[in-house]
Amino acid sequence: MEIRQNFSLKNLNTFGVEAFARYYAAFKEEESLAELLHHFRELPQLILGGGSNVLFTQDFPGVVLHNQIEGIERLKEDESGVYLRVGAGENWHRFVLHCIERDWAGIENLSLIPGTVGASPMQNIGAYGVEVKEVIEEVEAIHRRSGEKRVFSREACAFGYRDSIFKQGEKEQWVITRVGFRLSKHPQFRVGYGAIQEKLEEKGIHTLSIQAISQVVCEIRQSKLPDPAQIGNGGSFFKNPVISQADFLALQEQYPHIVGYPIDSEKTKVPAAWLIDQDGWKGHRMGAVGVHKNQALVLVNYGPGKGGEVWQLAQEIQESVHKRFGIRLSPEINLI
Repeated sequence: MEIRQNFSLKNLNTFGVEAFARYYAAFKEEESLAELLHHFRELPQLILGGGSNVLFTQDFPGVVLHNQIEGIERLKEDESGVYLRVGAGENWHRFVLHCIERDWAGIENLSLIPGTVGASPMQNIGAYGVEVKEVIEEVEAIHRRSGEKRVFSREACAFGYRDSIFKQGEKEQWVITRVGFRLSKHPQFRVGYGAIQEKLEEKGIHTLSIQAISQVVCEIRQSKLPDPAQIGNGGSFFKNPVISQADFLALQEQYPHIVGYPIDSEKTKVPAAWLIDQDGWKGHRMGAVGVHKNQALVLVNYGPGKGGEVWQLAQEIQESVHKRFGIRLSPEINLI
C-alpha cells in the first residue's frame, strides 16, 4: 500500500484538468481502506472511482483514496433472476457487458455510462428510461470515521433522481465497497425513451434482445457524447430539471416545441440539453473550454483548460437559462 505525496490527478479525471492531491493512495480491499481511513483521519478525504463525475477546480488539501476493489460474485439465482455482489472499483460498462454476455437483464439501457460500480448507487445513474435503483438490492459501505461496516437496503439508500442518501443526509460519511444487484432472466425491454426504437428500426432489428438494445444505446451515446480520451469531459454536466406541470404548460405556450416528459400528474421533466441548446450555447467555446457541438449537456475541455474555467462556463449557462426560461439548472457533476 503505497502513499504518494503531491500527486497529479490529471490522468484520474475524465475532464483531464490538472489538480494535485496532498496525499494519494489506492486500495483493493476493505482492510487497506480501513487502515488508510484511520491513518488519515485528521485530514479531508476524497474517495475517487473512475473520475468521470468530478470536476477539480482546485488542488485537494487532504488525501485522495482511489477505490480499486474488484470482483463480480454470483451469490444465488432462481427461476426469475440472479443475485450478484460486485466490487465498487469495477468498471461500470465492463460489468454491464459481463451481464449481457450471460443474458442477465436490467442494465442494458445503462450501457457505456462512464465510471465505476461504486458510483452507480451514489448517483443513482440512469439513462433511456432506466435507473440503477431498479436493480440494486443493497449497498455495502464503511464509515469514514468510525470504521463501522453497514449494509444499506434499497429503501435505506433513499434513491432520488440522480441522488441518494450518500449525496444528501450521509454525504461524505461512507465509502461504498460493494453493491448487490438482482438482475432478471426474463427481460422487460424498455425502448420507448430517446432514440432507441428509431435506431432499432434503422438497423432493421425487429426481434428485441438485451444485446441489441445495448448495441444501439452504445451507438447513440457514441454519436452524441465525446470520448474523454479525445476531448476531456464528464458526460452530462447538468441534471434534467423537474418542474410543475403548470410551469411546463406556461412555457409551452411561449415555446410550442419545448420537450417534456411527465413524471406524474403534477410534475414534468424537461431535458436540460434542450434548454441549453435553445438558449444558443451548443458549440459555444470560451478559451480552452466549451459546450460540445453535438450535445449541449456536455461541457468539454479542449485542453489545457482549468477546472475553474469549466465551472465559470457552467455558471454562465445556469444564469442564461434561468433568465430565459425561469429554470435553475443543477450540476450533476461533483465539484471539488
